[in-house]
Amino acid sequence: MPRPLPLAACLLLSVSASLPAAAAPDEAAGAAAFAAVDPFIGTGGDGHTFPGAVVPFGMVQLSPDTQIKERKDAYGWAAGYRYDDDSIVGFSHTHFSGTGHSDLGDVLVMPIAGEVKLQPGDSSQPGSGYRSRFRHAGEIAEPGYYAVDLDDYGIRAELSASPRVGVHRYRFPAGKPAHLLVDMRTSLYDYPGKVLWSRLRLRPDGTLTGFCETRGWAPGRQLHFALRVSRPLSGHAFHNTEKDILYKGFAPPAADDATARAQIEGRALVGVLDLGLEGQGGEVVVKVALSPVSEDGAIANLDAEMPGWDFERVRAAARARWSRALGVFEVEADAAVRKSFFTAVYHSLMAPSLFMDVDGRYRGPDNAVHQAEGWTNLSTFSLWDTYRALHPLLTLIQPEQYNADVVNSLLAARRNSPYGILPVWAFHGLETWCMIGYHAVPVIADAYMKGIRGFPADEALQAMVASAEYGPYGGLEHYRRLGYVPIDKVGEAASKTVEYAFDDWTIARMAEALGRKDIAATFTRRAANWRNVFDAKTGFLRARTSTGEFREPFDPSASGYGSDYTEGNAWQYSWYVPQDIAGLIAGHGGDARFVARLDQVFEAKVDPTLFAHMEDITGLIGWYAHGNEPSHHVAYLYAYAGQPWRTQERLGQILRSQFAPTPQGLVGNDDLGQMSAWYVFTALGFYPVAPASNEYVIGRPFLRRAVLHLPNGKKFTVVADELDEAHPYVGAVSLDGKALDCSVITHAQILAGGELRFRMQATPDKRRGAGKAGRPFSMSR
Repeated sequence: MPRPLPLAACLLLSVSASLPAAAAPDEAAGAAAFAAVDPFIGTGGDGHTFPGAVVPFGMVQLSPDTQIKERKDAYGWAAGYRYDDDSIVGFSHTHFSGTGHSDLGDVLVMPIAGEVKLQPGDSSQPGSGYRSRFRHAGEIAEPGYYAVDLDDYGIRAELSASPRVGVHRYRFPAGKPAHLLVDMRTSLYDYPGKVLWSRLRLRPDGTLTGFCETRGWAPGRQLHFALRVSRPLSGHAFHNTEKDILYKGFAPPAADDATARAQIEGRALVGVLDLGLEGQGGEVVVKVALSPVSEDGAIANLDAEMPGWDFERVRAAARARWSRALGVFEVEADAAVRKSFFTAVYHSLMAPSLFMDVDGRYRGPDNAVHQAEGWTNLSTFSLWDTYRALHPLLTLIQPEQYNADVVNSLLAARRNSPYGILPVWAFHGLETWCMIGYHAVPVIADAYMKGIRGFPADEALQAMVASAEYGPYGGLEHYRRLGYVPIDKVGEAASKTVEYAFDDWTIARMAEALGRKDIAATFTRRAANWRNVFDAKTGFLRARTSTGEFREPFDPSASGYGSDYTEGNAWQYSWYVPQDIAGLIAGHGGDARFVARLDQVFEAKVDPTLFAHMEDITGLIGWYAHGNEPSHHVAYLYAYAGQPWRTQERLGQILRSQFAPTPQGLVGNDDLGQMSAWYVFTALGFYPVAPASNEYVIGRPFLRRAVLHLPNGKKFTVVADELDEAHPYVGAVSLDGKALDCSVITHAQILAGGELRFRMQATPDKRRGAGKAGRPFSMSR
C-alpha cells in the first residue's frame, strides 16, 4: 500500500503551524511581475505560443493570425502566429497556447481601408488578398494587450480582452473607406469541408451574430458569437464564397421592424461591414463575445462583461487581472532570467480555460447544453501533457476554488459523456481522444491528496475507477487481463502500459485516503504492472506480444506513430515509472548501474535527423528530449539513486540549452503550459516527479530569491546564497534554519510557509543525499 508522507527522515523539519500569515502581494510586486513578461517568447520555432490578448484562463484568446493558407503544413501555425512571418491575415478569437495540433481560429476579424478582397491572398504577393504586411517594430505585446500596424492599410490595431469578450480598437486613415471583414471560414488548419455549417445574422440594433460548426480536431464543435461596433454601420455585404452568393444591403434593418434580419447561412461565409467613416478616418471600437451555447448567450455575455466602449478600461482591467495572478511571485534574478520566469508563469495561467456563459450554461461532450450550479465550467484539458507539472503548479499558485472547478469540470464531462469516462484530451467541451493514458485521474488525485475540496470525492473516485476499467479504450481490456498492453493488438503498447500503471497508483492513493482499502489494494497491484514490460536483459521498458514475448526485432532508437512508444523511443520512455523509481533502480542492478544508464541518455551522440519524422521530439541532449513531456522528469532521477548533485548538473545543462528569453526560446511545444510549468518549478529548486505523492524532488534553484504568496495567506520563500555560474552545486539546504538532508520537500511544508535556503558552491557535495533514508518516494521501498 502507499506509505504515509512525509518521509521519516524529514519529520523533524515540520514547520510550526503558528507561523504568521503573510500579506497578499502588493501592487508593486504585481506591476514588476507584469512588466517582466514577454508574450513573444515561444512564438518562433516549435514553441507554438501566441502573442495576443487573453486574461487568466479566459474563454477568449484574441490574437493575430499569420498562417499562410497556401502552405499545407498546419503544425507550424498551431497557435495561428509565427514570429518569422511578415503578414497578418486578421485577428481571431480562439487559440491554443503551445499545442502540437492546429485548430480554432474562430471568428476572424480584419479591418480594411480601401478595396475589399474576400480571400486572404498569397503572402508572397502583397495586395493579392485582404492580408496586410506588418513589422515587428510596430508590435507591442503584454499580458492582456496586443498592438500592431497593418502597413498595407495604414491602420493601427489594438486588442484586449475580458474573460468572454475580445475588444478591438482600430484607427483608420483618412481618404479611404473603412470596412470590417468577418471571415467564418476559420483561419487555422483550414481545409475543404472543415466548416460543416455557419451563419451570419445582422440584427435590428446593428449587432452581428453568428455561429460555426466544424469537423476539425473535435468533430461537431459549435461556437457562437455576437459583435458590435462603436458607430452606426452604413452598409453591409454577406458572401457565401463556396457558391458565389452575395447578400448586400444597408444595416441595420428598419428599427420599427423587430423581426427584420439580414441573414446568410452556408459553409464559406464572409461578412463585410461598412463603418460609415466616409473616408474621414478615425477610431472604431469593436467588441466580440463568444458563447458555447447560443447567439443570445453571446449577446448576454457581451452585455454583462462589456456594456460600454471604453477600450482603456478593458485594457486596465486585464492588466489588473494579470498583475494579481503573476504577483503571487516576487523574484530577484538577472533581467533575462526574470523575463523567462515570469513569462513561464504567464503561459501557465491560460488553461484549462473558461467555457461557460454568464448564466452558467455550457456545452458538454454530448454536444448538449448543461447548467453548472455552484462551480465554473472549464475546458481545454491537454492532460497527457499537463498532469505532470502544470496542474501541480496550479495547486500552489491558484486559489483552491479554481482547482475545485477543474475537478468539477472533469466530473461533469464524465457525467455528460456518452462513454461514461473522464476526459482524455478535450477542448470546447468535446473529446478528441488525443494521446494516451487516463490522466484526468492523477489531476484529481493530486488535488485531493493536497487537501483541495469542493467536489464530491466519492463520485470522483468512482469516475477514476470507471476510466481505468473502460475496456474499449487504448487496450485496457488486454491490460486488465494480461497486466500489460500487447503490441500485436494495440500500438504504442509499452508507453500505454507504464502510463496506465502510474495512473493506477494515483487511484490507489486516493482510495486509501478515502478508506476504500479494496480499491486501493487492486490499483496498487496494477501500479506494479510496469514490471511486466521491463526487460532486465536490455534495461529497457519494451512492448510484449499477447503471448508474452518481447517484440523482436528491437531497436531502442526507433520511434514513430504506431510503434512501441508514444512520441518517443526506448531511451526516452524507459524511465517512466514515477511511482516506483526505487524498483526501477533495483531492476537495473542498483544505484551505480542506474546512474551509468542515465548518463548514457544524456551523453549519447545522436544524429538529430533521426527524428525528422517525429516533429514532437525536439530539444535533444543525447537521447534526452526536453521538447517533449516523457523526458521532463528524467534529470531528477539521479536523486533517487543517491546522487542529487548529478541532477543539479543536468538541470544546469537543460536550462542553458533549452530556454531563452527570445521568440525561439522554447525548444518544443509549450503544450498548454506544461513546458513553462517545468521551468517555474525547476527555477524555484524542486519538481513534482510523482503527482499525488505530495512530494517535490529537490533539484537546485536558478533564482537568487523567490517569494511565493500562497492562497492560504502565508508566504514561502526560496533563497539561494552564492548563486552564480561559478557556484552551480548545492552545498547545503535548510528549512527555517534547520538542515534539510533529504532530497524532497513536501507539499505540507510549503503550505506552512517559511524559508527554504540553499547555499550554492563551486564543487559538488557527493555526500548530501547519498543515503537511502532521505530519498524521494517509491512505492516498493
